[in-house]
Amino acid sequence: MKQINPEEYANPELLKLLQGGVAPRPIALASTINKEGRPNLSPFSFYNLFGINPTTLIFSPARRGRDNTTKHTLDNLKEVPEVVIHAVSYPMVHQVSLSSTEYPKGVNEFEKAGFTAIDSLKVKPLRVKESPLHFECRVREIIETSGKPGSGNLVICEIVHIHLDENILDSKGNIDPDKIDLVARMGGDYYARTNGAAKFTIPKPLTTLGIGVDSLPASIRLSPYLSGNDLGQLGNVEQLPGSDEIKKLKEQDELQKLAMDTKALHTYAKSLIAAGDVYGALIVLMLVES
Repeated sequence: MKQINPEEYANPELLKLLQGGVAPRPIALASTINKEGRPNLSPFSFYNLFGINPTTLIFSPARRGRDNTTKHTLDNLKEVPEVVIHAVSYPMVHQVSLSSTEYPKGVNEFEKAGFTAIDSLKVKPLRVKESPLHFECRVREIIETSGKPGSGNLVICEIVHIHLDENILDSKGNIDPDKIDLVARMGGDYYARTNGAAKFTIPKPLTTLGIGVDSLPASIRLSPYLSGNDLGQLGNVEQLPGSDEIKKLKEQDELQKLAMDTKALHTYAKSLIAAGDVYGALIVLMLVES
């Protein structure tokens, strides 16, 4: 593997590497206001959720790498420590991108991007009507990591009010990923989208105790035909199949023939895993162990 010392890497190249490797990143469309009442709107992908008690969002308007200047968002937050953070959905992504243009101070990005500005309930900055989810926040703290070019400024926010478009909810009242259709930033000009086939589910192993990959027989654990994802799913089963289950399956003529060909057997088991029958796949794989 290529070895890289961040201290010896040029900032622009390091930024490209990190943005490409730490992705996809959610986007905070941040609305702020200065002490004269002028609004500012800008997206930031150095952003995430960090706790619910108190509700904590953190985003970072980093210093510009080329000249070490700060962004209007950060300047505004030091004057008026309040912000509205908006979710960015696919229908608005090009407008959001336009709002990232480095217009001169005092230019209204709401107008430039064609967004509708509406009043907030508990904070001074305006909201973007087109976004399906708005977090009105007060800034608890700003941590400047170094003050050097490209350095981060961690804006630690506490949510004080939430505005939610009910059209993005499912029948259980939860946010439906297809309906909210969020976008996220990757490296370069690339984005990711939560709607459609790009998303998938993995049940969290919180209510069950999987046997672990280390408990699988060596013939399975060291298989050249099974991927790490395959092994992770097999290791999440709660127990190895019993001898009666294996014996019953072994009586099938087709599987008897498969058991004589390791590659064919493991390929078949892999197809069962892909179809969601992980335990059935493990029984198949155990045929050569009995």
